[in-house]
Amino acid sequence: MSSGEAEVRKRAEAARQKKAALGEDIDLSRFREGARDIPEVSSLEELSDEAHEAMLRSGVVPSGEGREGSLIVLDNSMVAHSAASDVYELMDTRAAFQKHDWLKDYAWKLVQPDADKYTASTYLANAPGYFIRALPGQQVKLPIQTCMMVGSQRSAQMVHNIIIVEEGASLEVVTGCVSQRGVEEAIHMGISEFYVKKGGKLTFTMIHNWAEQIGVRPRTGVLVEDNASYVNNYVILKKVRSVQTYPTAHLVGKNSVARFNTVAVAQPGADLDLGSKAILTGVGSRAEIISRSLTTGGKVINRGSLVGKAKDIKAHLECRGLILGEKGINIAIPELEAHVPDVEMTHEASLGKIARDQVEYIMSRGLSEDEAVGIIVRGFLEVGIRNIPEELKAEIDRTIAQAELSTG
Repeated sequence: MSSGEAEVRKRAEAARQKKAALGEDIDLSRFREGARDIPEVSSLEELSDEAHEAMLRSGVVPSGEGREGSLIVLDNSMVAHSAASDVYELMDTRAAFQKHDWLKDYAWKLVQPDADKYTASTYLANAPGYFIRALPGQQVKLPIQTCMMVGSQRSAQMVHNIIIVEEGASLEVVTGCVSQRGVEEAIHMGISEFYVKKGGKLTFTMIHNWAEQIGVRPRTGVLVEDNASYVNNYVILKKVRSVQTYPTAHLVGKNSVARFNTVAVAQPGADLDLGSKAILTGVGSRAEIISRSLTTGGKVINRGSLVGKAKDIKAHLECRGLILGEKGINIAIPELEAHVPDVEMTHEASLGKIARDQVEYIMSRGLSEDEAVGIIVRGFLEVGIRNIPEELKAEIDRTIAQAELSTG
């Protein structure tokens, strides 16, 4: 271990009990580290029926059909992954460190190990995760899918993910984070670092589907270079105890672009502290943060922050929230911060209930009140992510059907 690595480890050790700046504090001593010795299978089909069912609930295709490649982590074990191809690399992050000595120059640079107790615990655990690299100039035609699955009660899952899109390459990644049936209490800590190099394109979609007493603490940093673009889609529709996430994109390149789309439903008992941040330091960079949230009884905070530090930038933040029923809290916290005069930055936010005249207009077409409300809510949520996949539309339909919808 080098002196630099020893210093970082020392910092992480000192941060083991450090509370995060945002979100409910979670006592990690209540959980045990997830299993590391689950054997890897040779194909997705060999995973259990329970694993297949969980994958489907988080937008991951158990057959792998329509996907370029797949990687599955169960608790703290990588249990399945596809072979690499001539256009991309895909493997456990730990294996990638052994293969590529240069990878240490990327790891723990966008997310600091001592940021809080969750990053510190993951750093010190030598966590598994996915390493995905789109090779220079290569267009990965189909999405690569990954699944971070919790399979044991009261377990602590820790993962460290790294994505590198090399110069001129393009990549789409779909990640499902999910608990198996019967796992009601656990914690997931996911550290992700994404690098999009000159002219590269990365679209990243994360779908969360947890259980009622699970805590979720993702930590994500993104670096976007010249003429590169990053699109982040985040979807959480089902019951969960506590989520706190605040991915941050650093637009360091000229004409770099980032877009964050969030679709969230706060079920009764849920505490969702969600947000996105873009720091625009590249001349001519662009950013957009769009969030759509509704509460059916839980609490949801929507944070958005745009920081303009270069000339000729354009950035927009839009936050819209609905309250369905008599209970629930929906909070919007938009922030704009300009450091130079030659910027164009805007925001709009709205919170409230469904307008009665909208419901009555749809009912005039022969639909019931519940059907009218369902149509409005479905359209409200789908606006958040363009070209939303059919399986997510079906999940939204199920969520609407299960929710206690009321126009007040």
